[in-house]
Amino acid sequence: MSVEPPPGPPLPDGAEPDWPAGPDLTLAYNRMGSFDIDLVREYMHLDSGALEVFDLRPDEYDGSMEVPNRVPPEELERLDTLIRRTLDKGSSVYGAYFWIRCRDGSRRWLHTQGHVLRDRKGNTCRAIGIVRDATRELDDAATRTELAETRRRLTGMVRRVTSLLARATTVRDVTDALKDAEALSNLGAVSVMLGIVENGHVHTVTEGRLGLYVPELQYTRIDARFPMSEVVRTLRPRYITSREEFRRSFPPLWHHIQHLPVASGAYLPLIVQGRTIGALGMLYSRHGGFSGEERNLLITLSSSIAQSLQRAMLFEHEHDLADSLQRAMLPHHIPEVPGARIAVRYRAARAGRDIGGDWYDVIPLTGGRVGLMIGDVQGHDTDAAAVMGQLRIVLWAYVSEGHSPATAMARASTFLHELDTDRFATCTYVEADLSTGALQIVRAGHLEPMVRDRDGRCVTIDTEGGLPLGITNTSRRRGGADYPVTLTTLAPGETLLIYTDGLVERPGATLDEGLERLERAVRNGPGDIHELADGLAEMVGEHGGGGDDMALLLMRRDPAPREHPPGVRTPLTSF
Repeated sequence: MSVEPPPGPPLPDGAEPDWPAGPDLTLAYNRMGSFDIDLVREYMHLDSGALEVFDLRPDEYDGSMEVPNRVPPEELERLDTLIRRTLDKGSSVYGAYFWIRCRDGSRRWLHTQGHVLRDRKGNTCRAIGIVRDATRELDDAATRTELAETRRRLTGMVRRVTSLLARATTVRDVTDALKDAEALSNLGAVSVMLGIVENGHVHTVTEGRLGLYVPELQYTRIDARFPMSEVVRTLRPRYITSREEFRRSFPPLWHHIQHLPVASGAYLPLIVQGRTIGALGMLYSRHGGFSGEERNLLITLSSSIAQSLQRAMLFEHEHDLADSLQRAMLPHHIPEVPGARIAVRYRAARAGRDIGGDWYDVIPLTGGRVGLMIGDVQGHDTDAAAVMGQLRIVLWAYVSEGHSPATAMARASTFLHELDTDRFATCTYVEADLSTGALQIVRAGHLEPMVRDRDGRCVTIDTEGGLPLGITNTSRRRGGADYPVTLTTLAPGETLLIYTDGLVERPGATLDEGLERLERAVRNGPGDIHELADGLAEMVGEHGGGGDDMALLLMRRDPAPREHPPGVRTPLTSF
């Protein structure tokens, strides 16, 4: 929605100021820029176009949240009131007119239009949009009604693309926003291409809607004779106005597009902090040039796209580093254990930079025994992964030293408490005697194990539980909190299942519903333990998971113990 403009030049009845008008759109759009405001870190980025709109030099603005001093205090107060009134009504899109005092003392009318992103608590955390010179627009308001449909189309395109880009946290999100059918139709383009600069090449990550997928064009050298390469080299947009210009200027590309309904194109560099990170290509079926309005609009959009693309690439890079850290702290293999078959599956969360603290371990013990461990450190960041690695090693050490399951769990809880971190963790530890099937189960705030019998029936083991690790009653002895032990038996051919909550929790569903879904999947799953593990892991994606890590560990007791050479290890399958 747009906020009504302040009193200014008279408008004809029914006219509503929004986009520039008048017969000379080139002059009307000679000043336009974009902004990106991080309300959490209190930083506002103005691109070069926005600085020009505010009549500022780059050295006159430091990126602070303070609105440029060209805006008079009374006008700033009125602008803030109008925007807040719009947002209080529940809208995420705002628009407002205001005026500034230029360097030479003249008055300039500006129009700003933005999209606000809120966090899960409903607090505003980011705003992205455009600011433009609206002086000529208001001066020529009498002619604006003739261009109402054009203004509606352009406004819709800006709102649509900026809304999608505001939510983009991965490169895939950015490409999806650019391929959006509604945005493309409003812009008039029939196809869009996005290229990313990689190792001296332009890597085309999306090829648009015309079916123009040519393997040899996916990676092109920056010094090659292609429009994407040219704009990366020169840092200047390139507008192609005819099929003949395509053929004459870019013969290697013309060979692949001459059979397509393409008559013109616009290619723009994606520049962030003076460095080209990619290129944007738009293809059109119409002949002819691009008006000043269109060129300025495309340049403004390319600036917003560049910022969103850089942010997405940074998120993905940081997530990959964090994911590598997390996986390095998990076992790369699981040991083969005489008398049992074991399958482990792990799936990392894919939500921006977030990672979790899920872990598992299999510990061969003396006397035909084996320890099975699974847990989850609270939080989704690299600190959670670091705590997870320490906690897994500590528990492994306590168990390997011969401590009982209850003692090992209590000491691990004390260790986490004394680590002086605000994290806690849930955990289940099972010690199995494979010669008798006896199980000792200790649970620290974690989900209860399940057992599937030889006939396929699935039940949850009713186990006593203690506090999560790290939540220790310091008035007790140094052993920490008490962890009761549940004793039960795993019969030959039966399968034990321990897992983290990422396997059962789903948006919009209760935990009980998730547990019932898991029981059905275990009951109806294949007989082979590895195929069963595969099916349960795939169930996470099928039911909309992926916002949290997931780890599961299955152990099936053999009908008759099998002998294995000492030290033999089987590869760990991971998704």
